[in-house]
Amino acid sequence: VNLKEMTEDQRPHAFDLLKASLSAKGLEKSRNIMRLNETIRELTQRLDEYGEGLYHLTVMGEPSDSQPWGWQLDGHHLVINYFILRDQVVMTPAFMGSEPIRAETGKYAGTVVLQDEQDKALAFMNALSADQQKQATLQSEKTANNSLAQAFRDNLVLDYAGVRVSGLSAAQKKQLLDVIAEYVGNMSAGHAKVRMQEVEKHLDETYFAWIGGTSPDAVFYYRIHSPVILIEFDHQTPVALPGPRVPGKAHIHSVVRTPNGNDYGKDLL
Repeated sequence: VNLKEMTEDQRPHAFDLLKASLSAKGLEKSRNIMRLNETIRELTQRLDEYGEGLYHLTVMGEPSDSQPWGWQLDGHHLVINYFILRDQVVMTPAFMGSEPIRAETGKYAGTVVLQDEQDKALAFMNALSADQQKQATLQSEKTANNSLAQAFRDNLVLDYAGVRVSGLSAAQKKQLLDVIAEYVGNMSAGHAKVRMQEVEKHLDETYFAWIGGTSPDAVFYYRIHSPVILIEFDHQTPVALPGPRVPGKAHIHSVVRTPNGNDYGKDLL
């Protein structure tokens, strides 16, 4: 059911489900993506295509403390799949993006998203040695969209690429974990802690790959890939906004998946 079609009494219950499932930061990020979808509606006047209420909530199965069930929030630049089996949760695939990433005017002026995911990764890349950066870099020039694990790529099998984390210093590993936590931390705190423990267990099997420059104003793509998590971040070409059709910081896509068959909790099922 579309959020826009819900009654004023129903809609708060939908957001209560999100509130119970996500961290405070994850909920605020999701809401801000919706708000920025209203901003692009204001800017383009494409009223049927964009808007903060144009998100569908689906419940799969019967909510239960013993049987598998889940929910999905699906709309422009925001897709969250949330699988529950007793005390286990899988929150992938998860897609978060925005165009624009900042509202300069309008109803939600000042709203901004995905800057920590952007800035922390750039800082991490610049903390690598010259040799490590060379290993991580797949292409030094970013001329197109580079995401591989978006729609229709469920349980994608992808070769590892970039620099292997096992060769990094303890400080560099900690900095990378902080980047990963920006994505995992969208889940409620207890489940995020369990997920990060899983990520840390496989940290030495993790790879970090980069496309683009490393200057403060650079546009780039990066991928963090291990046996248990696949993260992509991509500065995209404009779609709704005017300007040259080259990648820029005003349009961002990010995606998180669980490799080896556990997207949507499939492996648990």
